[in-house]
Amino acid sequence: MNYITPDLCDDHPNKVVALEPGFKNFGDRSSFGGQVVTVKCFEDNSRVKELVEEKGHGKVMVVDAGGSMRRACLGDMLAEKAVRNGWEGIIMYGCVRDVDVLATLDLGIQALGAHPMKTDKKGVGEVNIPVTFHGVTIVPGSYIYADNNGVVASPAPLD
Repeated sequence: MNYITPDLCDDHPNKVVALEPGFKNFGDRSSFGGQVVTVKCFEDNSRVKELVEEKGHGKVMVVDAGGSMRRACLGDMLAEKAVRNGWEGIIMYGCVRDVDVLATLDLGIQALGAHPMKTDKKGVGEVNIPVTFHGVTIVPGSYIYADNNGVVASPAPLD
């Protein structure tokens, strides 16, 4: 589905909150949205790797990677698994890598930037807890929508 975040803000001003600017599109889908599944991790994408293996139809993974600009918590192999398992998109409060491949995948991907270094795998991180970044707390089970204009969150799905 194609979402236009300015229209969502205009049509649902009392339901949406907009994240502060700073995210860039890296996937082939410039617009995406769905129900939130959260991950909180820092320079360790073990939990991201576990989640992309699960069915993600209608869902967006929101990863609080602590805003790290030193490691990439998502690369081409994990993104390809996310596509195979039907994820709508991934919002990464941190970095991604393999950006030329990411740009070809039918997946919404927004992140702060790109970095070539992969993360360590120590099995550290939490899933489905509230995460806060860019001025908004995002709760598991809520909804998130993203396009080239920005990212907005809502407690309920928006039509």
